[in-house]
Amino acid sequence: MEARAIARYVRMSPRKVRKVVELIRGKSVSDALTVLHFMPHRASLPVEKVLRSAAANAVNKSEGGRLNPDDLVIKRIYVDEGPFLKRFRAASLGRASMIRRRSCHITVVVSDEKKSQILKSKQNPKPKSES
Repeated sequence: MEARAIARYVRMSPRKVRKVVELIRGKSVSDALTVLHFMPHRASLPVEKVLRSAAANAVNKSEGGRLNPDDLVIKRIYVDEGPFLKRFRAASLGRASMIRRRSCHITVVVSDEKKSQILKSKQNPKPKSES
């Protein structure tokens, strides 16, 4: 069983958030939370928040809350680019240069499958049926 959580319109550059996300991809939720908690990057806060939300969604989704959060593994985690705010700054010779205030969407999917099964599915994707 898997559950997901999405944080939309996070006011950070997707490139900076992807640096944090790469460090926890494929890890167990408890290991990932430990890594994020002690990471000095500002982007680790919203990623940790979304990961906790996905774990809570998985526990609530299970029958009677019998799922142990320590058994969860990050199945997929990715960062998409969101809309950006356009601002202008005065430049030389009366010109204006554009400033893009970027935002991103963070998506986390957790699963109670074994870590080895998830890694195998990433390495050997199922072939598409030809019709």
